Amino acid sequence: MKFTINIYYTGTDSNARKFAQEMTDSGLVDKIRAEEGNLRYEYFLPLDDSQTVLLIDEWASQEALDLHHKSPMMQQIAALREKYHLKMKVQRFCEMNKGKV
Repeated sequence: MKFTINIYYTGTDSNARKFAQEMTDSGLVDKIRAEEGNLRYEYFLPLDDSQTVLLIDEWASQEALDLHHKSPMMQQIAALREKYHLKMKVQRFCEMNKGKV
């Protein structure tokens, strides 16, 4: 089962954009993309909200996502969220494997 997670990071003073930039510049984004089971990890900037960044994070399975959540990178991500004083809104979608029944 494939999972897509939309995370809306919101802050003030363009902190959400600064967070996404630091995630990219520090190499964390590349490390996450290289993890087993990661299918997509991309940031988007809403046109109508300059204080929010959308992350689309897609994983091949729950197991892959669980391993990611247990990785040391999660502590680094949490520290950056705190540094930039961000709030998060999370949406999770799952796609059932399609096949003949």
